[in-house]
Amino acid sequence: MADSESLDATSVQEQQEDPLADLTDEQLQNLVLECRSQNFVLDNETSMFEKFLKRVEPNMMLTPSAAPTPSVSVQDTRIMRKRSKSKGGGVDKHLKLTAEQKCDIAQREIEELREEIEKLKEDSEKVLDTYRAIMEEADMRFAEIKKAYYEFERDIVKGASNPRTGKVVSEKVSRYFEDKLRQRDTLIEKLRLKNSTLKVQKKKLQLQLKQKEEMGEVLHEVDFQQLKIENSQYLEKIDERNQDLLRLKLMAGNTLQVLNTYKKKLHTLTMESDRLKSEISSRNDLLYRIDAETEQVEVERATAEKLNRKLRQQLDDYKVPEVVEYVREKADLYELNKTVKSWERKVEIAEMALNTHRKTWYQLKLASQQHNPWGMETVN
Repeated sequence: MADSESLDATSVQEQQEDPLADLTDEQLQNLVLECRSQNFVLDNETSMFEKFLKRVEPNMMLTPSAAPTPSVSVQDTRIMRKRSKSKGGGVDKHLKLTAEQKCDIAQREIEELREEIEKLKEDSEKVLDTYRAIMEEADMRFAEIKKAYYEFERDIVKGASNPRTGKVVSEKVSRYFEDKLRQRDTLIEKLRLKNSTLKVQKKKLQLQLKQKEEMGEVLHEVDFQQLKIENSQYLEKIDERNQDLLRLKLMAGNTLQVLNTYKKKLHTLTMESDRLKSEISSRNDLLYRIDAETEQVEVERATAEKLNRKLRQQLDDYKVPEVVEYVREKADLYELNKTVKSWERKVEIAEMALNTHRKTWYQLKLASQQHNPWGMETVN
């Protein structure tokens, strides 16, 4: 009974001391997310620090603490939680790393990672070089085998067979293999000489390198760091130049687009200009013809005006005759018309008589020709 009362009292006291009791669900969720992000950062820092300790001093690694046994009572765990809350701040103050220490550890880890990456790159390059050399050797061996197969097929299978029996001559086969062995020995000798020459060159280079190391001309770590810094500066400059080049390329592209637009406009305007030129030339021709016609019309107008003036002058100078004279002239005209008609009638009668006389003459001529069949002419 006393235990239950003590537990209730402790639970009430904890509820009074717990600051999370008054928070809403959304605030608790935000608090949980924030704690998770902080825990993620702390986990990364802890793992980095463990790697650093393993690399620097492996003996200083602490063994993980044992988990609480299930025999511990609930009240004891609550009491330990309260103590940890009361003492946690002091422990964290003593055990937390400073920002400089964290930066130093992170910098060392970055350098280690870079060294590992460089080492992996070197190892991978060596492996790739080995594979390339193996592939080249395999290609060379395949080419040699193919060439040897072709030569054996040409010289032995086809060239060394007896045409009568169809069998291969053994002397040619043995001579062929002796030649191949001799060529192989010659190649081995050449490679041996080349190997010895390369060994001599290697010794010379090692001697030169040793002399440079003794004279202090060999690059050290500081020089490499300086070269890395200069390389990074040059890379930054190259990036700036690339950005400038990209910007200039964009400007050139825009300029090219504007140039193409103006070229299209120029082409359109040139075509319009050609059309206008042809139209102007046609209009000029039309104007020239109109001018010529105008000159001709002016000449005709001057002639017409001159004739008009002459006719007007004649009209002004004309005098109408008397009526009696007009009647007399009209009567004379009537008499003359009657005379003309009578003469025309007489002419018609004379023409009819002439036609009659011609017919009679033609008949007489035919009759005379019938009486003189030999074509002799009669004396009229």
